[in-house]
Amino acid sequence: MTEQPAISTLTLRHRIPGDWAADPWAEVRPLVDGVDVLGQVHPAGLALSCRHWTGPAETWPLAVTEEPRRIMITEPVCTAGCCGALFVTMRREGGEVVWDSWENTSDMNALPGAIRFDAAQYEAELARAAADRGWEEPVDTVARLLEGALLDSGWFERWGCVVTAVWPSREEPDTPEELGGPGGVEVEFREIGAPGKRPRSYGYELPVTYDRPPEVQARRLAARILADDPRKGAEIREP
Repeated sequence: MTEQPAISTLTLRHRIPGDWAADPWAEVRPLVDGVDVLGQVHPAGLALSCRHWTGPAETWPLAVTEEPRRIMITEPVCTAGCCGALFVTMRREGGEVVWDSWENTSDMNALPGAIRFDAAQYEAELARAAADRGWEEPVDTVARLLEGALLDSGWFERWGCVVTAVWPSREEPDTPEELGGPGGVEVEFREIGAPGKRPRSYGYELPVTYDRPPEVQARRLAARILADDPRKGAEIREP
């Protein structure tokens, strides 16, 4: 590894994983002075998903306090227990953020030393990345907006159900537009069920097209689902 400057610059980039089965959402990949340091150390690892960047700032994966915090900064497409992961301890020291005490549980690649960031630049970059929507493809935007509409509606609870997952479903790379849309959105929900009764699960596979704005498509899909008992027209799936 090349020696890092005394104070480094953090840049966060959204990237759609090549293995969509592992996580269909974009990973938020940290670059240190423009270099993918994590890729050098753990090339098979994925950075944590953008799904972890939707809550309060203190819950974001790279959030720091003066109390040291050890996090899994990359993980494999299977599980950390199976193929290992990359861990780092991060903390705030006055006007700086420090990453150190690296541990790679997957192989013996050389580990970085301590990396220091200016705390103001670091925290501003976290906030920018959490708000960034420029990376989204149509399926991402529709999935995000549709999930928000379904969760905010309270409609599923009215029918004794709960939404368990919403995610983008992508077409294979290089698929021509005329052979299909950019993919679709998957929605899964289940019945709340009585105590001792195994709840039934349901799902929708909803197409996304190129010819309408994602915001319009999300509203239309939400209206369709929320017009009646959401179980009508849904596919029954194994619990």
